[in-house]
Amino acid sequence: MTLKQEIVGNAMQMAVVNLHPGQTVYCEAGKFLFKTTNVTMETRLSGPSGSGGQQQGGSGGMGGLLRQAMGTAMQVGQRMLAGESLAFQYFTAQGGEGTVGFAGVLPGEMRALELDGTRAWFAEKDAFVAAESTVDFGIAFAGGRTGMSGGEGFILEKFTGHGTVIIAGAGNFIDLNPADFGGRIEVDTGCVVAFEEGIQYGVQRVGGLNRQGLMNAVFGGEGLSLATLEGNGRVILQSLTIESLANALKKAQGGDKQGPTGGLFSTHAG
Repeated sequence: MTLKQEIVGNAMQMAVVNLHPGQTVYCEAGKFLFKTTNVTMETRLSGPSGSGGQQQGGSGGMGGLLRQAMGTAMQVGQRMLAGESLAFQYFTAQGGEGTVGFAGVLPGEMRALELDGTRAWFAEKDAFVAAESTVDFGIAFAGGRTGMSGGEGFILEKFTGHGTVIIAGAGNFIDLNPADFGGRIEVDTGCVVAFEEGIQYGVQRVGGLNRQGLMNAVFGGEGLSLATLEGNGRVILQSLTIESLANALKKAQGGDKQGPTGGLFSTHAG
């Protein structure tokens, strides 16, 4: 059953979801905005089962309970490692249609992605807002060298299954397909929001270890690395990076840490 949703607003968008009786949607803790009174709310550590979001407890006796507990612990551990919320909130309409509202945490856009079971979607940390209970949320690792080089790309959110998942980012979105640009695009590591399975994600050094490469890193504002996206598939980029927003706020408060050069000499927030 397709999730009936509408994304509203401009500078800070919200997602308004209309649930059919018995339909469940879940969100990361902290993304809930409002609900009608006939929508129940439940907080769990476990992720959705992919079959309606109902937990599979009570089957297999003690062995089944132990496997469920271990699975939940692994999910929580992965989310802790990724810096994500430890819990999910589940919303189910009872006795009729219900409405739930969700919002992101940064000024920017939201996007509803439709999964048909053939391709997964990957997103940067904190992009997830809400999804149908038939969509599974997981954590993917881009690889040690890629992540440690890129800063943004070591840990990704992964969405599989069937149904609608809603993501959010900062600033405005642009949809690109690397196949339309010779099969490869290079992007600021903080501007990648999400991409389809089949897109190869990597990180490369900006220039070589020569004069121009050092100029790019020190004065170019991009640091030492760029994200690379290759293949044929949908890529979503955002116009504002969290680091840029944090530096702008610090500058407005008289605590500019960017310095005159930007790039390698800028100070990351946090």
